[in-house]
Amino acid sequence: MAAMRSSAVAFLPLSELITLAGFGSRLAPCDLSGLAAVGSHQLLQSERTALFCSAQTSGDSILRAHDTVRYLRDTERTVISGFHSPIEKECLKILLRGKQPIIICPARAIENMRIAKECRPAFDAGRILYLSPFTEKPRRVTRESAKRRNDLVAALADAAFIPHIAPNGETERIAGLLKKWHVPIARTAVDLRAMEQQRLRDLVQEGDGLHL
Repeated sequence: MAAMRSSAVAFLPLSELITLAGFGSRLAPCDLSGLAAVGSHQLLQSERTALFCSAQTSGDSILRAHDTVRYLRDTERTVISGFHSPIEKECLKILLRGKQPIIICPARAIENMRIAKECRPAFDAGRILYLSPFTEKPRRVTRESAKRRNDLVAALADAAFIPHIAPNGETERIAGLLKKWHVPIARTAVDLRAMEQQRLRDLVQEGDGLHL
C-alpha cells in the first residue's frame, strides 16, 4: 500500500463544488461547507453515473452488475461511488481496467489515507478523484458516515446504476432520494443505452427550439 501524504488533501469549498458539478439545490441539504479532495477537481465537470448496490445481492444481480459496469467502462463514463459493498468493490476492479474517470467517496476522513496498490496507476494518471464530506474524523466508517456519504454521491449524480435494491435498506432509501430529484435510475446496460438515447433526443429538441 502506498501512503497518501496529508499535504495532498485539498479543501474544495461548496461554492467551487457547485461551479464544477452543479446541483446546488441538492447539495444544500447535505450540510456541507465543502469537501476534502485528492486528485483532479476537473473530473467533476464530466457527467457522472452513480453506482449503488446492496450488500446482499443475488447471483443474477451480480452478473448484471458486471455486464453493465463493463459497458460504463467501455463507453468511458465517469462513475462515482463509495465502492464499499462487495459488489461495488468488484465493479471498481473492472473500472480500473479502463480509461474513464472514477470518483471514489470514502465514508471517512481521507487525511493520511492509503491508496490501494491497484488504484495507484489510475490515480497517478489523473483518472481518480477522492472526495469526502469529512475532515479529520471519523477515521473509520460508521453507519451514520456511510449514510452521509451516500447522500453526497446521490447529490452529485446525473444518472444512477443500481443493480439490486434490498427492501427496507439503505440502498432503497437512496433510490427514493434519487427519484425525488428526478435522477434516472438504470438496472441494466440496456437501461443506460435508452437513457443516453433519450438525452440525445432531448438535446436535439432543445437545439431545434432555439432555431424557431
